[in-house]
Amino acid sequence: MIDLTSTNLYREIHQQPAVLARLLVEERETAAALAAEIQRRGVDHVVIAARGTSDNAARYAQYLLGAHNGLSVGLATPSLFSIYQQPPRFGNALVMGISQSGKSPDIVSVLAEAQRQGALTAAITNFPQSDLGRASDFVLKLHAGEEKSVAATKTYTTSLAAIALLSAVLSGDDARLAALDQIPGVAAQALALPGIDRVAERYRYMSACIAIGRGFNYCTAFELALKLKELTYTVVEPYSSADFLHGPLALLSDGFPMVVVAPSGRMLPEIRSFMATAKERAAELVVISDDAEALGMARVPLALPAGVPEWLSPLVAILPGQLFAMHLAHTRDYDPDRPRALRKVTETM
Repeated sequence: MIDLTSTNLYREIHQQPAVLARLLVEERETAAALAAEIQRRGVDHVVIAARGTSDNAARYAQYLLGAHNGLSVGLATPSLFSIYQQPPRFGNALVMGISQSGKSPDIVSVLAEAQRQGALTAAITNFPQSDLGRASDFVLKLHAGEEKSVAATKTYTTSLAAIALLSAVLSGDDARLAALDQIPGVAAQALALPGIDRVAERYRYMSACIAIGRGFNYCTAFELALKLKELTYTVVEPYSSADFLHGPLALLSDGFPMVVVAPSGRMLPEIRSFMATAKERAAELVVISDDAEALGMARVPLALPAGVPEWLSPLVAILPGQLFAMHLAHTRDYDPDRPRALRKVTETM
């Protein structure tokens, strides 16, 4: 069996506190310049082009830029640009591309058309000199260093941090910036959570499960599901707790595994109520939370550090999920750096 600590995935997961801290220092000036241009133009909506893990970061932007900045955020349909060649009108939008590599032609095509239409463009990428970076008026660099493992970890959390930084600067709220600056330290605490290797052993033969999140952590459910699919080849379906009650609830039976992301915040009472319903139908709950009552409802509790504002919780709540997926892959004797059939850069049209 592979020595887990020698893998790129293990190292990159544990690099996240440092790379988050670096991004928050290095990109503040660019975030401020982009925020000033958004205000100067009176931008009234945002369109984001992304795929895979980056698309999950875009889900976070939908909630955060909507809740804190009053901006409606839509996800682009890249094939309208790259294949159908019938792009919609952007109007007075910020058009943003999120891509670790900045290479995917369909994402680049959205930004190129936005520039042709005169819209404000921005990129969140690890490579500012990429095609995506060159198609953007502003580039928020991830500062993650080379990500060698196929499964994205540090470029996901830094993408979330870039979005959070832009939102906080745009709001002009110094308290939000101060809270964001605490996240690297809190992330280090979350990564020190003991016993996840033993949790993975319990689920060694799991073939399917559900990932649940809502509100700011809707993105976390999707990203956790993606990591489990990529690394462990488990069939994992992500849902909001509300959507799950509209039909998929019928899936639950005795011992059916469900991972629930339930940090403190305005959504927590609803998530607790949902967990009670799931337990009534004999689901087995793995709960990622800082709330004692929510953790008490779990078969497997994964405790988060306390005190993280709900709007920042996705940057921390995904970390136990990353560790769980990595340890489960290792338990199954899979190579966590080289998931089958996948490459680091996927260029779609």
